[in-house]
Amino acid sequence: MASPDNTPDQPTAHPRFAEALRALGLDVEVRRFPDATRTAAEAAAAVGCSLDQIVKSLVFAADGVPVLVLMDGASRVDLERVRAELGAAEVRRADAALVRETTGYAIGGVPPFGHRTRTRVVADRGLLRHDLVWAAAGTPHTVFALDPETLIGHAGAALADVREREA
Repeated sequence: MASPDNTPDQPTAHPRFAEALRALGLDVEVRRFPDATRTAAEAAAAVGCSLDQIVKSLVFAADGVPVLVLMDGASRVDLERVRAELGAAEVRRADAALVRETTGYAIGGVPPFGHRTRTRVVADRGLLRHDLVWAAAGTPHTVFALDPETLIGHAGAALADVREREA
């Protein structure tokens, strides 16, 4: 099957993520782009949507335990709010090795579900403002769209207000 950039020999989604989609019974279009969509801004430009319709899948360490936070592309995660939500003493951004070890994906391609290990997930409530959101499909070149309720449900995420407040 050819991908949008007409490269039939390259799969559109990461194999682990494609398997997760099949296991969940999700039939979503995965779009592949010739240029990387590692950042939310690159993904929004490639897809043609607003920055806040991009779902960033960010890994943090809460008292040393990995946790995934789903945040819209226009916002930043407030570590203090995440710490309070989790009841943790300390929350810090995970390094690239912990992200790959936890999820099985590299930074810039982490999807909201289909990870190597079962991880606690927190989704910012602001994602629900949209009818459709876009997230990475396991590689820096692939994205997929889904309604936020379904995406959050399949991620097993708890809803919380964890974005930085605007000044």
